[in-house]
Amino acid sequence: MTLNVKPLWSIEDVSEYLGVPVKTLYGWRLKKIGPAGVRIGKHLRYDPDEVVDWVKSRRLAS
Repeated sequence: MTLNVKPLWSIEDVSEYLGVPVKTLYGWRLKKIGPAGVRIGKHLRYDPDEVVDWVKSRRLAS
């Protein structure tokens, strides 16, 4: 059986996609203003679709 699921992004992946430093993403996470991430063990992971939706929502808000 093959699952048709997109892999989650690491914080480095999101950093590269958004063009912002990893440190900025951690700061946004503390302030609850960035894209939502989830802890899986000691790793922080992001759903790519949610990151893209977050970007679109920022565009609409400006």
